[in-house]
Amino acid sequence: MALLTEWALLANAALMPHLTMAPILLPLIAACLLLLLGDRRHRRKSILALVATTANLAIALFLMLGVHMEAAQPQAYGVYLPSNWDVPFGIVLVLDHLSALLLVVAAVVALMALLFSLARWHKAGAHFHVLLQLQIMGLNGAFLTGDLFNLFVFFEVMLAASYGLLLHGSGPARVKAGLHYLSINLFASSLFLVGAALIYGVTGTLNMADLAARIPLVAPADLAPLHAGCAILALAFLAKAALWPLNFWLAPAYTAACAPSAAIFALLTKVGVYVLLRLSTLLFSDGAGASAGFGQSWLLWGGMATLAFGAVGMLSAQRPARLASFAVIVSSGTLMAAMGFARPDLTAGALYYLPASSFAVAAFFLLAELMDRSRNPEPHAQRAPEDEEDHLPFALAEQELSREANLDEDEEVLVGRAIPASTALLGLAFVACTLLLSGLPPLASFVAKFAMLSALLKTSGSAIGPAPAAWLFFGLLLLAGLFALLALSRTGMRFFWTPVDRSAPRLRLFEFAPMVLLLALCALMTVHAEGLLRYANSTSQRLYQPQGYIDAVLSARPVLTPTNAERLRALPAESKP
Repeated sequence: MALLTEWALLANAALMPHLTMAPILLPLIAACLLLLLGDRRHRRKSILALVATTANLAIALFLMLGVHMEAAQPQAYGVYLPSNWDVPFGIVLVLDHLSALLLVVAAVVALMALLFSLARWHKAGAHFHVLLQLQIMGLNGAFLTGDLFNLFVFFEVMLAASYGLLLHGSGPARVKAGLHYLSINLFASSLFLVGAALIYGVTGTLNMADLAARIPLVAPADLAPLHAGCAILALAFLAKAALWPLNFWLAPAYTAACAPSAAIFALLTKVGVYVLLRLSTLLFSDGAGASAGFGQSWLLWGGMATLAFGAVGMLSAQRPARLASFAVIVSSGTLMAAMGFARPDLTAGALYYLPASSFAVAAFFLLAELMDRSRNPEPHAQRAPEDEEDHLPFALAEQELSREANLDEDEEVLVGRAIPASTALLGLAFVACTLLLSGLPPLASFVAKFAMLSALLKTSGSAIGPAPAAWLFFGLLLLAGLFALLALSRTGMRFFWTPVDRSAPRLRLFEFAPMVLLLALCALMTVHAEGLLRYANSTSQRLYQPQGYIDAVLSARPVLTPTNAERLRALPAESKP
Protein backbone atom coordinates (compact mmCIF):
# COMPACT_ATOMS: atom_id res chain seq x y z
CA MET A 1 0.00 0.00 0.00
CA ALA A 2 2.85 2.37 0.85
CA LEU A 3 4.51 1.55 -2.49
CA LEU A 4 1.24 2.29 -4.33
CA THR A 5 0.88 5.62 -2.54
CA GLU A 6 4.48 6.55 -3.35
CA TRP A 7 3.93 5.65 -7.00
CA ALA A 8 0.78 7.78 -7.09
CA LEU A 9 2.69 10.73 -5.64
CA LEU A 10 5.49 10.38 -8.18
CA ALA A 11 3.01 10.07 -11.05
CA ASN A 12 1.14 13.11 -9.78
CA ALA A 13 4.36 15.13 -9.48
CA ALA A 14 5.36 14.22 -13.05
CA LEU A 15 1.97 14.67 -14.73
CA MET A 16 0.22 17.50 -12.92
CA PRO A 17 2.35 20.42 -14.26
CA HIS A 18 1.78 19.25 -17.85
CA LEU A 19 -1.88 18.36 -17.31
CA THR A 20 -2.48 21.96 -16.21
CA MET A 21 -2.57 22.80 -19.92
CA ALA A 22 -5.06 20.02 -20.76
CA PRO A 23 -8.28 21.81 -19.63
CA ILE A 24 -7.49 24.51 -22.20
CA LEU A 25 -6.14 22.40 -25.05
CA LEU A 26 -8.77 19.65 -24.90
CA PRO A 27 -11.87 21.79 -25.54
CA LEU A 28 -9.96 23.86 -28.11
CA ILE A 29 -9.01 20.75 -30.12
CA ALA A 30 -12.54 19.37 -29.74
CA ALA A 31 -14.01 22.63 -31.06
CA CYS A 32 -11.73 22.49 -34.11
CA LEU A 33 -12.69 18.88 -34.85
CA LEU A 34 -16.37 19.69 -34.44
CA LEU A 35 -16.04 22.51 -36.96
CA LEU A 36 -14.53 20.08 -39.46
CA LEU A 37 -17.63 17.86 -39.18
CA GLY A 38 -19.80 20.63 -40.62
CA ASP A 39 -23.37 21.61 -39.79
CA ARG A 40 -24.83 18.10 -40.03
CA ARG A 41 -23.67 14.72 -38.69
CA HIS A 42 -25.35 15.42 -35.37
CA ARG A 43 -24.70 11.94 -34.01
CA ARG A 44 -20.94 12.10 -34.60
CA LYS A 45 -20.74 15.61 -33.23
CA SER A 46 -22.68 14.60 -30.13
CA ILE A 47 -20.40 11.62 -29.47
CA LEU A 48 -17.25 13.71 -29.94
CA ALA A 49 -18.54 16.50 -27.71
CA LEU A 50 -19.61 14.00 -25.05
CA VAL A 51 -16.19 12.29 -25.06
CA ALA A 52 -14.34 15.62 -24.84
CA THR A 53 -16.52 16.98 -22.04
CA THR A 54 -16.29 13.75 -20.05
CA ALA A 55 -12.51 13.73 -20.46
CA ASN A 56 -12.46 17.34 -19.28
CA LEU A 57 -14.25 16.31 -16.09
CA ALA A 58 -11.86 13.39 -15.53
CA ILE A 59 -8.83 15.68 -15.91
CA ALA A 60 -10.34 18.26 -13.56
CA LEU A 61 -10.94 15.59 -10.91
CA PHE A 62 -7.36 14.32 -11.28
CA LEU A 63 -5.98 17.84 -10.88
CA MET A 64 -8.14 18.48 -7.83
CA LEU A 65 -6.97 15.23 -6.27
CA GLY A 66 -3.36 16.15 -7.03
CA VAL A 67 -3.41 19.53 -5.28
CA HIS A 68 -5.24 18.05 -2.29
CA MET A 69 -2.69 15.33 -1.55
CA GLU A 70 -1.28 16.70 1.68
CA ALA A 71 1.72 14.37 1.49
CA ALA A 72 2.90 16.16 -1.66
CA GLN A 73 3.33 19.65 -0.23
CA PRO A 74 5.63 20.84 -3.06
CA GLN A 75 2.81 20.01 -5.49
CA ALA A 76 0.27 22.20 -3.67
CA TYR A 77 0.78 24.66 -6.56
CA GLY A 78 1.14 23.46 -10.14
CA VAL A 79 2.95 26.11 -12.19
CA TYR A 80 3.30 25.62 -15.94
CA LEU A 81 5.07 27.88 -18.42
CA PRO A 82 3.47 27.20 -21.85
CA SER A 83 5.81 29.57 -23.68
CA ASN A 84 8.88 28.35 -21.73
CA TRP A 85 9.79 31.95 -20.94
CA ASP A 86 10.92 33.40 -17.63
CA VAL A 87 8.40 34.64 -15.08
CA PRO A 88 6.99 37.30 -15.20
CA PHE A 89 7.55 37.85 -18.95
CA GLY A 90 6.03 34.64 -20.29
CA ILE A 91 2.57 33.12 -20.03
CA VAL A 92 2.03 31.24 -16.79
CA LEU A 93 -0.73 28.85 -15.69
CA VAL A 94 -1.21 28.23 -11.98
CA LEU A 95 -3.18 25.40 -10.43
CA ASP A 96 -4.05 25.56 -6.75
CA HIS A 97 -6.92 24.45 -4.49
CA LEU A 98 -9.27 27.23 -5.61
CA SER A 99 -8.72 26.88 -9.36
CA ALA A 100 -8.97 23.07 -9.12
CA LEU A 101 -12.31 23.36 -7.30
CA LEU A 102 -13.75 25.66 -9.94
CA LEU A 103 -12.44 23.48 -12.76
CA VAL A 104 -14.44 20.56 -11.34
CA VAL A 105 -17.58 22.66 -10.82
CA ALA A 106 -17.40 24.00 -14.39
CA ALA A 107 -16.74 20.52 -15.83
CA VAL A 108 -19.72 19.00 -14.01
CA VAL A 109 -22.18 21.70 -15.06
CA ALA A 110 -20.90 21.68 -18.65
CA LEU A 111 -21.33 17.91 -18.91
CA MET A 112 -24.86 18.04 -17.50
CA ALA A 113 -25.81 20.89 -19.84
CA LEU A 114 -24.45 18.93 -22.79
CA LEU A 115 -26.42 15.83 -21.83
CA PHE A 116 -29.60 17.90 -21.53
CA SER A 117 -29.02 19.47 -24.95
CA LEU A 118 -28.72 16.08 -26.65
CA ALA A 119 -32.47 15.55 -26.30
CA ARG A 120 -33.32 18.42 -28.64
CA TRP A 121 -31.51 21.73 -28.12
CA HIS A 122 -28.24 20.89 -29.89
CA LYS A 123 -30.15 20.81 -33.19
CA ALA A 124 -31.90 24.15 -32.64
CA GLY A 125 -29.07 26.13 -34.23
CA ALA A 126 -25.67 25.86 -35.85
CA HIS A 127 -22.46 25.12 -33.96
CA PHE A 128 -23.93 24.55 -30.49
CA HIS A 129 -21.27 21.97 -29.65
CA VAL A 130 -18.47 24.20 -30.93
CA LEU A 131 -19.68 27.14 -28.86
CA LEU A 132 -20.01 24.96 -25.77
CA GLN A 133 -16.43 23.70 -26.10
CA LEU A 134 -15.15 27.25 -26.53
CA GLN A 135 -17.15 28.26 -23.49
CA ILE A 136 -15.48 25.49 -21.49
CA MET A 137 -12.07 26.59 -22.78
CA GLY A 138 -12.70 30.20 -21.72
CA LEU A 139 -13.87 29.16 -18.26
CA ASN A 140 -10.94 26.82 -17.66
CA GLY A 141 -8.44 29.36 -18.93
CA ALA A 142 -9.83 32.09 -16.67
CA PHE A 143 -9.50 29.80 -13.64
CA LEU A 144 -5.94 28.73 -14.49
CA THR A 145 -4.20 31.82 -15.83
CA GLY A 146 -1.70 33.62 -13.64
CA ASP A 147 -1.56 36.99 -15.40
CA LEU A 148 -4.06 39.72 -16.21
CA PHE A 149 -3.39 39.85 -19.95
CA ASN A 150 -4.25 36.22 -20.54
CA LEU A 151 -7.15 36.58 -18.14
CA PHE A 152 -8.50 39.16 -20.60
CA VAL A 153 -7.91 36.73 -23.50
CA PHE A 154 -9.83 33.90 -21.84
CA PHE A 155 -12.46 36.36 -20.63
CA GLU A 156 -13.12 37.36 -24.25
CA VAL A 157 -13.16 33.74 -25.46
CA MET A 158 -15.73 32.95 -22.79
CA LEU A 159 -17.87 35.97 -23.66
CA ALA A 160 -17.69 35.41 -27.42
CA ALA A 161 -18.98 31.86 -26.95
CA SER A 162 -21.71 33.07 -24.57
CA TYR A 163 -23.03 35.51 -27.22
CA GLY A 164 -23.69 32.59 -29.57
CA LEU A 165 -25.12 30.39 -26.83
CA LEU A 166 -27.51 33.14 -25.71
CA LEU A 167 -28.87 33.49 -29.26
CA HIS A 168 -29.06 29.71 -29.76
CA GLY A 169 -32.61 28.79 -30.70
CA SER A 170 -33.35 32.26 -32.19
CA GLY A 171 -36.48 34.24 -31.32
CA PRO A 172 -37.05 37.99 -30.72
CA ALA A 173 -36.69 37.69 -26.92
CA ARG A 174 -33.22 36.17 -27.26
CA VAL A 175 -32.15 38.77 -29.84
CA LYS A 176 -33.28 41.66 -27.64
CA ALA A 177 -31.65 40.24 -24.52
CA GLY A 178 -28.55 39.34 -26.55
CA LEU A 179 -28.07 42.94 -27.71
CA HIS A 180 -28.21 44.22 -24.13
CA TYR A 181 -25.90 41.45 -22.97
CA LEU A 182 -23.44 42.18 -25.78
CA SER A 183 -23.38 45.93 -25.04
CA ILE A 184 -22.78 45.48 -21.32
CA ASN A 185 -19.99 42.96 -21.79
CA LEU A 186 -18.24 45.01 -24.47
CA PHE A 187 -18.27 47.96 -22.07
CA ALA A 188 -16.92 45.71 -19.30
CA SER A 189 -14.14 44.54 -21.62
CA SER A 190 -13.19 48.14 -22.30
CA LEU A 191 -12.98 48.79 -18.56
CA PHE A 192 -10.82 45.70 -18.23
CA LEU A 193 -8.29 47.07 -20.73
CA VAL A 194 -8.22 50.55 -19.17
CA GLY A 195 -7.72 49.13 -15.69
CA ALA A 196 -4.99 46.72 -16.80
CA ALA A 197 -3.19 49.53 -18.64
CA LEU A 198 -3.15 51.72 -15.53
CA ILE A 199 -1.87 48.86 -13.39
CA TYR A 200 0.87 48.07 -15.89
CA GLY A 201 1.83 51.72 -16.13
CA VAL A 202 2.43 51.89 -12.37
CA THR A 203 3.92 48.45 -11.66
CA GLY A 204 5.43 47.41 -15.01
CA THR A 205 3.94 43.91 -14.84
CA LEU A 206 0.64 42.05 -15.28
CA ASN A 207 1.70 38.78 -13.69
CA MET A 208 -0.48 38.32 -10.60
CA ALA A 209 2.27 36.94 -8.36
CA ASP A 210 4.70 39.62 -9.51
CA LEU A 211 2.04 42.27 -8.86
CA ALA A 212 1.57 40.95 -5.33
CA ALA A 213 5.31 41.27 -4.76
CA ARG A 214 5.56 44.80 -6.22
CA ILE A 215 2.44 46.49 -4.81
CA PRO A 216 3.91 46.88 -1.28
CA LEU A 217 6.88 48.69 -2.88
CA VAL A 218 4.80 51.23 -4.86
CA ALA A 219 5.65 54.81 -3.99
CA PRO A 220 2.94 56.79 -2.16
CA ALA A 221 2.66 59.18 -5.13
CA ASP A 222 1.75 56.25 -7.40
CA LEU A 223 -0.89 54.73 -5.15
CA ALA A 224 -3.72 56.87 -6.57
CA PRO A 225 -3.33 55.69 -10.21
CA LEU A 226 -2.73 52.13 -9.00
CA HIS A 227 -5.92 52.11 -6.96
CA ALA A 228 -7.81 53.79 -9.81
CA GLY A 229 -6.68 51.05 -12.19
CA CYS A 230 -7.65 48.33 -9.72
CA ALA A 231 -11.07 49.93 -9.19
CA ILE A 232 -11.73 50.17 -12.94
CA LEU A 233 -10.60 46.58 -13.39
CA ALA A 234 -12.85 45.49 -10.53
CA LEU A 235 -15.86 47.17 -12.17
CA ALA A 236 -15.54 44.82 -15.13
CA PHE A 237 -15.69 41.77 -12.88
CA LEU A 238 -18.30 43.21 -10.54
CA ALA A 239 -20.58 43.59 -13.58
CA LYS A 240 -19.91 39.98 -14.52
CA ALA A 241 -20.42 38.86 -10.91
CA ALA A 242 -23.86 40.59 -10.97
CA LEU A 243 -23.18 43.16 -8.24
CA TRP A 244 -26.13 45.50 -7.70
CA PRO A 245 -26.84 47.85 -9.49
CA LEU A 246 -24.67 46.48 -12.32
CA ASN A 247 -26.81 43.35 -12.66
CA PHE A 248 -29.84 44.77 -14.48
CA TRP A 249 -28.90 42.80 -17.60
CA LEU A 250 -28.76 39.36 -15.98
CA ALA A 251 -32.39 38.36 -15.42
CA PRO A 252 -33.61 39.19 -18.98
CA ALA A 253 -30.61 37.50 -20.61
CA TYR A 254 -30.63 34.33 -18.53
CA THR A 255 -34.41 34.01 -18.74
CA ALA A 256 -34.36 34.28 -22.53
CA ALA A 257 -31.53 31.76 -23.02
CA CYS A 258 -32.33 28.12 -23.78
CA ALA A 259 -32.07 25.78 -20.79
CA PRO A 260 -28.59 24.25 -21.41
CA SER A 261 -27.13 27.69 -22.17
CA ALA A 262 -28.67 29.17 -19.03
CA ALA A 263 -27.24 26.34 -16.95
CA ILE A 264 -23.76 27.16 -18.28
CA PHE A 265 -24.36 30.88 -17.72
CA ALA A 266 -24.81 30.18 -14.02
CA LEU A 267 -21.01 29.66 -14.04
CA LEU A 268 -20.19 32.99 -15.69
CA THR A 269 -20.97 34.96 -12.55
CA LYS A 270 -18.62 32.61 -10.69
CA VAL A 271 -15.80 33.78 -12.95
CA GLY A 272 -16.30 37.32 -11.67
CA VAL A 273 -16.47 36.07 -8.08
CA TYR A 274 -13.34 33.96 -8.58
CA VAL A 275 -11.28 36.86 -9.98
CA LEU A 276 -12.41 39.20 -7.20
CA LEU A 277 -11.49 36.63 -4.57
CA ARG A 278 -8.16 35.83 -6.21
CA LEU A 279 -7.05 39.43 -6.66
CA SER A 280 -8.33 40.69 -3.30
CA THR A 281 -6.48 38.00 -1.34
CA LEU A 282 -3.36 38.09 -3.52
CA LEU A 283 -2.84 41.79 -4.23
CA PHE A 284 -4.42 43.42 -1.17
CA SER A 285 -3.53 41.03 1.65
CA ASP A 286 -2.24 42.19 5.02
CA GLY A 287 1.26 42.33 3.54
CA ALA A 288 0.30 44.81 0.80
CA GLY A 289 1.32 47.85 2.84
CA ALA A 290 -0.79 50.93 2.19
CA SER A 291 -2.96 48.98 -0.27
CA ALA A 292 -3.97 46.30 2.26
CA GLY A 293 -7.72 45.70 2.28
CA PHE A 294 -8.37 47.95 -0.74
CA GLY A 295 -12.02 47.71 -1.86
CA GLN A 296 -12.99 45.28 0.89
CA SER A 297 -15.82 47.42 2.29
CA TRP A 298 -17.28 47.95 -1.21
CA LEU A 299 -17.33 44.21 -1.74
CA LEU A 300 -18.97 43.64 1.64
CA TRP A 301 -21.76 46.19 1.38
CA GLY A 302 -22.25 45.70 -2.35
CA GLY A 303 -22.56 41.95 -1.82
CA MET A 304 -25.23 42.43 0.85
CA ALA A 305 -27.14 44.85 -1.40
CA THR A 306 -26.95 42.27 -4.19
CA LEU A 307 -28.22 39.55 -1.85
CA ALA A 308 -31.18 41.71 -0.80
CA PHE A 309 -31.97 42.63 -4.42
CA GLY A 310 -31.85 39.00 -5.54
CA ALA A 311 -34.10 37.88 -2.67
CA VAL A 312 -36.73 40.52 -3.51
CA GLY A 313 -36.39 39.61 -7.19
CA MET A 314 -37.13 35.97 -6.44
CA LEU A 315 -40.23 37.02 -4.51
CA SER A 316 -41.45 39.07 -7.47
CA ALA A 317 -40.64 36.52 -10.19
CA GLN A 318 -43.45 34.55 -11.83
CA ARG A 319 -41.73 32.37 -14.43
CA PRO A 320 -39.46 29.54 -13.21
CA ALA A 321 -36.59 30.63 -15.49
CA ARG A 322 -36.73 34.18 -14.15
CA LEU A 323 -36.83 32.77 -10.62
CA ALA A 324 -33.66 30.83 -11.38
CA SER A 325 -32.02 34.01 -12.76
CA PHE A 326 -32.60 35.85 -9.49
CA ALA A 327 -31.30 32.79 -7.64
CA VAL A 328 -28.00 33.35 -9.51
CA ILE A 329 -27.95 36.92 -8.14
CA VAL A 330 -28.62 35.66 -4.61
CA SER A 331 -25.75 33.20 -4.93
CA SER A 332 -23.34 35.89 -6.17
CA GLY A 333 -24.39 38.34 -3.48
CA THR A 334 -23.86 35.74 -0.78
CA LEU A 335 -20.37 34.91 -2.04
CA MET A 336 -19.28 38.53 -2.45
CA ALA A 337 -20.54 39.56 0.98
CA ALA A 338 -18.79 36.61 2.61
CA MET A 339 -15.56 37.52 0.79
CA GLY A 340 -15.92 41.13 1.96
CA PHE A 341 -15.40 40.12 5.60
CA ALA A 342 -11.93 38.77 4.65
CA ARG A 343 -12.14 36.02 7.27
CA PRO A 344 -10.82 32.54 6.40
CA ASP A 345 -13.54 30.68 8.34
CA LEU A 346 -16.33 32.60 6.61
CA THR A 347 -14.70 32.28 3.19
CA ALA A 348 -14.40 28.52 3.76
CA GLY A 349 -18.17 28.29 4.22
CA ALA A 350 -18.64 30.37 1.06
CA LEU A 351 -16.36 28.04 -0.90
CA TYR A 352 -18.48 25.07 0.19
CA TYR A 353 -21.58 27.06 -0.79
CA LEU A 354 -20.20 27.86 -4.26
CA PRO A 355 -20.50 24.38 -5.86
CA ALA A 356 -23.74 23.63 -4.03
CA SER A 357 -25.43 26.80 -5.30
CA SER A 358 -23.97 26.34 -8.81
CA PHE A 359 -25.33 22.80 -9.10
CA ALA A 360 -28.71 23.81 -7.63
CA VAL A 361 -29.19 26.79 -9.95
CA ALA A 362 -28.08 24.82 -13.01
CA ALA A 363 -30.52 22.03 -12.12
CA PHE A 364 -33.32 24.56 -11.65
CA PHE A 365 -32.67 26.13 -15.07
CA LEU A 366 -33.05 22.67 -16.61
CA LEU A 367 -36.16 22.00 -14.53
CA ALA A 368 -37.65 25.37 -15.54
CA GLU A 369 -37.53 24.30 -19.20
CA LEU A 370 -39.48 21.12 -18.41
CA MET A 371 -41.99 22.98 -16.24
CA ASP A 372 -42.67 25.56 -18.95
CA ARG A 373 -43.11 22.76 -21.47
CA SER A 374 -45.62 21.05 -19.18
CA ARG A 375 -47.71 24.22 -19.17
CA ASN A 376 -47.37 24.55 -22.96
CA PRO A 377 -47.34 21.00 -24.31
CA GLU A 378 -45.75 20.21 -27.63
CA PRO A 379 -48.07 20.50 -30.64
CA HIS A 380 -47.86 16.81 -31.45
CA ALA A 381 -48.66 15.76 -27.89
CA GLN A 382 -52.16 14.34 -27.86
CA ARG A 383 -54.22 13.56 -24.83
CA ALA A 384 -54.87 9.87 -24.34
CA PRO A 385 -58.42 8.77 -25.22
CA GLU A 386 -60.82 8.59 -22.37
CA ASP A 387 -61.99 5.29 -21.05
CA GLU A 388 -64.61 4.30 -18.56
CA GLU A 389 -62.40 5.12 -15.59
CA ASP A 390 -62.28 8.77 -16.70
CA HIS A 391 -65.99 9.04 -15.95
CA LEU A 392 -65.65 7.59 -12.47
CA PRO A 393 -65.31 10.96 -10.68
CA PHE A 394 -68.47 12.25 -12.36
CA ALA A 395 -70.38 9.13 -11.37
CA LEU A 396 -69.21 9.44 -7.79
CA ALA A 397 -70.06 13.12 -7.71
CA GLU A 398 -73.69 12.28 -8.46
CA GLN A 399 -73.87 10.01 -5.43
CA GLU A 400 -74.63 11.14 -1.92
CA LEU A 401 -71.29 12.14 -0.40
CA SER A 402 -70.53 12.82 3.22
CA ARG A 403 -69.28 16.22 4.33
CA GLU A 404 -65.80 14.76 4.78
CA ALA A 405 -65.47 13.86 1.08
CA ASN A 406 -62.28 15.11 -0.59
CA LEU A 407 -63.42 17.33 -3.50
CA ASP A 408 -61.63 19.79 -5.73
CA GLU A 409 -62.98 23.11 -7.04
CA ASP A 410 -65.14 21.35 -9.63
CA GLU A 411 -66.57 19.03 -6.95
CA GLU A 412 -64.66 16.09 -8.37
CA VAL A 413 -63.37 13.43 -6.03
CA LEU A 414 -59.61 13.64 -5.50
CA VAL A 415 -59.17 10.34 -3.69
CA GLY A 416 -57.82 7.73 -6.06
CA ARG A 417 -56.94 10.16 -8.83
CA ALA A 418 -53.62 9.04 -10.34
CA ILE A 419 -50.68 11.45 -10.71
CA PRO A 420 -48.78 10.92 -13.97
CA ALA A 421 -45.28 9.60 -13.40
CA SER A 422 -43.63 12.47 -15.30
CA THR A 423 -45.47 15.07 -13.23
CA ALA A 424 -44.52 13.28 -10.02
CA LEU A 425 -40.85 13.17 -11.02
CA LEU A 426 -40.85 16.86 -11.88
CA GLY A 427 -42.53 17.61 -8.57
CA LEU A 428 -39.91 15.69 -6.59
CA ALA A 429 -37.12 17.47 -8.46
CA PHE A 430 -38.80 20.79 -7.73
CA VAL A 431 -38.96 19.98 -4.02
CA ALA A 432 -35.23 19.18 -4.01
CA CYS A 433 -34.44 22.46 -5.80
CA THR A 434 -36.61 24.33 -3.31
CA LEU A 435 -34.67 22.85 -0.39
CA LEU A 436 -31.35 23.74 -2.02
CA LEU A 437 -32.18 27.28 -3.11
CA SER A 438 -33.85 28.08 0.23
CA GLY A 439 -31.02 26.61 2.29
CA LEU A 440 -33.25 24.17 4.15
CA PRO A 441 -32.02 20.88 5.63
CA PRO A 442 -30.81 18.32 4.87
CA LEU A 443 -29.03 19.18 1.60
CA ALA A 444 -25.66 20.84 0.96
CA SER A 445 -26.81 24.48 0.85
CA PHE A 446 -28.07 24.15 4.44
CA VAL A 447 -24.65 22.90 5.56
CA ALA A 448 -22.99 25.78 3.71
CA LYS A 449 -25.26 28.41 5.23
CA PHE A 450 -24.89 26.84 8.67
CA ALA A 451 -21.09 27.06 8.30
CA MET A 452 -21.30 30.73 7.31
CA LEU A 453 -23.76 31.58 10.08
CA SER A 454 -21.55 29.84 12.64
CA ALA A 455 -18.56 31.84 11.43
CA LEU A 456 -20.54 35.08 11.66
CA LEU A 457 -21.44 34.41 15.29
CA LYS A 458 -17.78 34.14 16.27
CA THR A 459 -16.23 37.26 17.69
CA SER A 460 -14.01 39.07 15.24
CA GLY A 461 -11.47 40.86 17.40
CA SER A 462 -14.10 42.18 19.81
CA ALA A 463 -15.14 40.90 23.22
CA ILE A 464 -18.65 42.21 22.67
CA GLY A 465 -19.50 39.98 19.75
CA PRO A 466 -19.89 40.15 16.00
CA ALA A 467 -19.84 43.54 14.28
CA PRO A 468 -23.09 45.15 13.06
CA ALA A 469 -22.21 44.17 9.49
CA ALA A 470 -22.00 40.53 10.59
CA TRP A 471 -25.47 40.74 12.18
CA LEU A 472 -26.85 42.34 9.03
CA PHE A 473 -25.40 39.62 6.82
CA PHE A 474 -26.72 37.02 9.29
CA GLY A 475 -30.25 38.43 8.96
CA LEU A 476 -30.03 38.76 5.18
CA LEU A 477 -29.01 35.11 4.80
CA LEU A 478 -32.05 33.99 6.80
CA LEU A 479 -34.40 36.45 5.09
CA ALA A 480 -33.18 35.47 1.61
CA GLY A 481 -33.86 31.82 2.46
CA LEU A 482 -37.39 32.72 3.60
CA PHE A 483 -38.09 34.77 0.46
CA ALA A 484 -36.79 31.95 -1.73
CA LEU A 485 -39.01 29.44 0.09
CA LEU A 486 -42.09 31.64 -0.37
CA ALA A 487 -41.37 32.29 -4.04
CA LEU A 488 -40.64 28.66 -4.86
CA SER A 489 -43.64 27.38 -2.90
CA ARG A 490 -45.93 29.76 -4.76
CA THR A 491 -44.48 28.67 -8.11
CA GLY A 492 -44.75 25.01 -7.17
CA MET A 493 -48.40 25.33 -6.21
CA ARG A 494 -49.20 27.11 -9.46
CA PHE A 495 -47.45 24.55 -11.63
CA PHE A 496 -48.16 21.31 -9.78
CA TRP A 497 -51.22 21.80 -7.58
CA THR A 498 -53.45 24.12 -9.60
CA PRO A 499 -56.03 21.94 -11.43
CA VAL A 500 -55.64 22.50 -15.17
CA ASP A 501 -56.78 20.45 -18.08
CA ARG A 502 -53.54 19.42 -19.72
CA SER A 503 -51.77 16.23 -20.62
CA ALA A 504 -48.79 14.91 -18.70
CA PRO A 505 -45.43 16.25 -19.96
CA ARG A 506 -43.11 13.99 -21.91
CA LEU A 507 -39.76 13.40 -20.24
CA ARG A 508 -36.74 12.21 -22.17
CA LEU A 509 -33.94 10.43 -20.37
CA PHE A 510 -31.32 12.92 -21.58
CA GLU A 511 -33.42 15.75 -20.13
CA PHE A 512 -34.31 14.33 -16.75
CA ALA A 513 -31.07 12.46 -15.94
CA PRO A 514 -28.73 15.53 -15.89
CA MET A 515 -31.03 17.35 -13.50
CA VAL A 516 -31.20 14.32 -11.19
CA LEU A 517 -27.41 13.92 -11.29
CA LEU A 518 -26.89 17.55 -10.27
CA LEU A 519 -29.29 17.15 -7.37
CA ALA A 520 -27.66 13.85 -6.43
CA LEU A 521 -24.28 15.61 -6.31
CA CYS A 522 -25.73 18.10 -3.85
CA ALA A 523 -26.94 15.20 -1.72
CA LEU A 524 -23.49 13.59 -2.01
CA MET A 525 -21.92 16.85 -0.85
CA THR A 526 -24.06 16.61 2.28
CA VAL A 527 -22.93 13.06 2.97
CA HIS A 528 -19.26 14.02 2.55
CA ALA A 529 -19.62 17.47 4.08
CA GLU A 530 -16.80 16.97 6.57
CA GLY A 531 -14.18 16.16 3.94
CA LEU A 532 -15.36 18.92 1.61
CA LEU A 533 -15.34 21.47 4.42
CA ARG A 534 -11.77 20.45 5.21
CA TYR A 535 -10.88 21.08 1.57
CA ALA A 536 -12.66 24.46 1.71
CA ASN A 537 -10.81 25.39 4.91
CA SER A 538 -7.48 24.39 3.39
CA THR A 539 -8.27 26.45 0.30
CA SER A 540 -9.27 29.47 2.37
CA GLN A 541 -6.16 29.31 4.55
CA ARG A 542 -3.93 29.28 1.47
CA LEU A 543 -5.80 32.21 -0.05
CA TYR A 544 -5.22 34.40 2.99
CA GLN A 545 -1.57 33.35 3.15
CA PRO A 546 -0.61 34.21 -0.45
CA GLN A 547 3.16 33.98 0.00
CA GLY A 548 3.10 30.31 -1.02
CA TYR A 549 1.39 31.21 -4.31
CA ILE A 550 3.84 34.06 -4.93
CA ASP A 551 6.92 31.95 -4.21
CA ALA A 552 5.68 29.04 -6.36
CA VAL A 553 5.12 31.27 -9.40
CA LEU A 554 8.20 33.47 -9.11
CA SER A 555 10.44 30.45 -8.53
CA ALA A 556 9.25 28.68 -11.69
CA ARG A 557 11.98 28.40 -14.29
CA PRO A 558 11.84 27.50 -17.98
CA VAL A 559 13.17 24.19 -19.24
CA LEU A 560 16.66 24.44 -20.74
CA THR A 561 16.53 23.96 -24.52
CA PRO A 562 18.94 24.75 -27.40
CA THR A 563 16.87 27.81 -28.32
CA ASN A 564 16.92 29.45 -24.89
CA ALA A 565 20.31 28.34 -23.57
CA GLU A 566 22.02 31.60 -24.49
CA ARG A 567 19.28 33.68 -22.92
CA LEU A 568 19.35 31.64 -19.72
CA ARG A 569 23.12 31.99 -19.43
CA ALA A 570 22.68 35.75 -19.28
CA LEU A 571 20.43 35.49 -16.22
CA PRO A 572 21.83 36.05 -12.72
CA ALA A 573 23.03 32.88 -11.03
CA GLU A 574 20.16 32.81 -8.55
CA SER A 575 17.61 33.00 -11.39
CA LYS A 576 18.94 30.12 -13.47
CA PRO A 577 16.94 26.85 -13.59
